[in-house]
Amino acid sequence: MRFLLDTEQRAFADSLRAMLAAADTPAVVRQWSRGEHARGRALWQRVADAGVFALAVPEEYGGLGPHPVELAVAFVELGRCAAPGPLVETVAAAVLLGDGAPARRFLPGLAAGGTVATVAAPGGPALDGDAATLRLAPTAGGLMLSPGAGPVRPSLDPARRLTPLTPGGELLDPDPPWARALAWARLATAAQALGVGLALLDRTVAYVRQRTQFGVPVGSFQAVKHRLADAVIALEFARPLVFGAALSLRPADVAAAKLKACEAAYITARTALQLHGAIGYTAEYDLSLWLTKARALRTAWGTPEECREAVLGGAGDGWAGPGGRPGGPRP
Repeated sequence: MRFLLDTEQRAFADSLRAMLAAADTPAVVRQWSRGEHARGRALWQRVADAGVFALAVPEEYGGLGPHPVELAVAFVELGRCAAPGPLVETVAAAVLLGDGAPARRFLPGLAAGGTVATVAAPGGPALDGDAATLRLAPTAGGLMLSPGAGPVRPSLDPARRLTPLTPGGELLDPDPPWARALAWARLATAAQALGVGLALLDRTVAYVRQRTQFGVPVGSFQAVKHRLADAVIALEFARPLVFGAALSLRPADVAAAKLKACEAAYITARTALQLHGAIGYTAEYDLSLWLTKARALRTAWGTPEECREAVLGGAGDGWAGPGGRPGGPRP
């Protein structure tokens, strides 16, 4: 099945792509990786001003949503530029805060960009807890507002700064919507991974057209064409799953989209690395920003095994919450 974006959705994607391209995101990502958040926060505000976070926030709390399809459109573009920060986690936080007093307290700031939120996995770390102004942690008693974050831990992706959250804090909700938050987080992760894969493909195609061997571009070699064709097919099969999941938001559909999109991005990353050769292994080369993100997103908000279980209707069908398997950030 083909899911075609309408005119407004295409215009939204184009405007986001132009804004992010003008922001020199590779430089922003490298600074964020070093813990320098000024340019990253400025980019975050521009993303918020474009309405991205508001798409996950109901209108009564200052948002535009919920609009999961438009959110998926936005996260594809955020993946294309490898934008740093707890983007998916802010979406998950918007859903976890639900209705009532916590929603009135935090969601307007989250939609407007003044609040940067992160969510810890049960018993695990949170993404960018050092940069977040709202830190949510699941416990046996419900959703807690953590008072702080610990030291940064190593990650596959240097721009994904994992931090433990400080125990204790204020109880916000004894029974938050864990499963619904997981569905939104997996959808955003799938769309982000699709964007990462598309960026890797575009960069690799451009590179093999320029690199020559035996006096001709390496892109003219049949073996290179086959590798690129495999990447294209993987990404094109993932695309309808992502937008189909955005329409239904069924846990099994979202898990399938997350599994397929992340695997497609990973396949494309391996192809990109091989076809770039030795330069692809250097951290100074911008390609590395997408290569590491493709690997990290593969296990974020559900490993491939957990997503397969969710598709088959097993134990991985929803975020178990406190006491269950973690569904949040991983290295």
